Amino acid sequence: APGAHSVCRLLSRRAQGFYARDAGVAHRKNLGLLRKIMCQGSTKFKNVWTTHSTSPIAYERGRIYLDNYQCCISSIAQEPRILYQKPKCSKSEKIEDALLLECPLGEMLPSPSDYKSSLIVLTVQNWLLRLSADSGEILEKVYLAGSCCKFRYLSWDTPQEVMVVKSAQNKLPAAARQVGIQQSVLFYLAVFQVLPLSFIGMLEINKKIFGNSVTDVAVSNGILIVMYSVGLVRLYNFQAIAEQFMEQPFDLGHEFNWNGQVGVVGKYPFGLPCNIKITDTPPLLFEASSLENAFQIGGYPWHYIITPNKKKHKGVFHICSLKDNALAKNGIQDMKCCSLEPDWIYFHPDMSGRIIHVGPNLIKVLKLKEVKNNTDQMEIAEDFTIVANREDSVNNAVTVTASGRVVKKRFNLLDDDPEQETFKIVDYEDELDLLSTVAVTQIGADGRAHLDFHCNEHGILLKSIPLLESWDVTYSHELYFDKDLVLHIEQKPNRRFSCYVYQMVCDTAKE
Repeated sequence: APGAHSVCRLLSRRAQGFYARDAGVAHRKNLGLLRKIMCQGSTKFKNVWTTHSTSPIAYERGRIYLDNYQCCISSIAQEPRILYQKPKCSKSEKIEDALLLECPLGEMLPSPSDYKSSLIVLTVQNWLLRLSADSGEILEKVYLAGSCCKFRYLSWDTPQEVMVVKSAQNKLPAAARQVGIQQSVLFYLAVFQVLPLSFIGMLEINKKIFGNSVTDVAVSNGILIVMYSVGLVRLYNFQAIAEQFMEQPFDLGHEFNWNGQVGVVGKYPFGLPCNIKITDTPPLLFEASSLENAFQIGGYPWHYIITPNKKKHKGVFHICSLKDNALAKNGIQDMKCCSLEPDWIYFHPDMSGRIIHVGPNLIKVLKLKEVKNNTDQMEIAEDFTIVANREDSVNNAVTVTASGRVVKKRFNLLDDDPEQETFKIVDYEDELDLLSTVAVTQIGADGRAHLDFHCNEHGILLKSIPLLESWDVTYSHELYFDKDLVLHIEQKPNRRFSCYVYQMVCDTAKE
């Protein structure tokens, strides 16, 4: 570009859409237009579709899944329509978990079907299936293991690149425990590279290596995270573990001879070999003690968030440097709210390094910045706050009646009192760069909720959308805001599920 000699300037200009031949320019402009249209006064969100089910309802990128993923409905059309309906499956084919897999950009893939979205599902019988997201057709099948190991959970190590399949915690039958038989293997983890699907390795989490009090384990961003019943969290380098303890690499579909067994990798009945055998405690990267194993890493430079490991500190968050464990200036965040539901905190998903702290009536967006005159220390400062719309009321503990009688209240109102507007959900829409909040107020037997869109940079309220259905705060709720679509999934008692779909419509008379 003429006159642009700095790499930083070139990248900045490209992000702003200065180069017409850039592949992302049209997409960025379209999303900018969509954001403006969506936030203008004449734009409404209309409830276009509602359904009810006795089984869980799931949503993934414009697709609604019913009947344990047997029925797939497209929510992109003007009115949701069925993409496919598979025959009712047996209990042995029940799907335990699923991940949506989308084609990586700029890579050559072995099969034309790899360029279309697919759904990776895990069944009760330890089958890992890759299904076409548009037809439900089985594209790939991998058998994981026999009945000795029950795989149940799918997660991303690196989104859309490396996938982790985790077993349920191994527990011996009561009869075996009574005769003194010990169970040393707690979890199994199988790790895959995706598109094309390839097997990296399987490992076991053993008491003899990691200790007796292990309660859970995960792999995220190349880190093996081990959690303990005493609130301890330990981090290990997963790649270093795989390299050090890998006994033999295996490829899916290839014959193998392993511990006296001959079979095909990923085929029934052999499944996958446990080829990463940890024989000694790996080098520890980091450990922290936190209440209920709550531990997060983020920010720039790297920081972590914990709650001191005592019940009296519930709702108190410490933000510390990962480099030297130093507490940031103003790094103790405590809303001091008196509520039934605790406040929560997390690093902002927009990769800005900011922190979102949500309480019943207040949302704080915090940022890390250098302490003035001390570049080695960071401090926590408020970027902006979002406050619930509540009437100012004086909560006197003592009142005097008209007759002069003094009445003392036995308790004060909670900060999340249902009759006051309370924040229940906070989310981020990355493509439109909007922060969305759901606030609920209980009016008699009904709860009224509204979804608000805020400017992600400054917190300014841009749009408010009333939700028509009643919102009972005692039920479980999920809300998805995806471009021009709002989708609300509600779980009522006795396994009753409801799904409400709203789509953007423009009032043509006012345009």
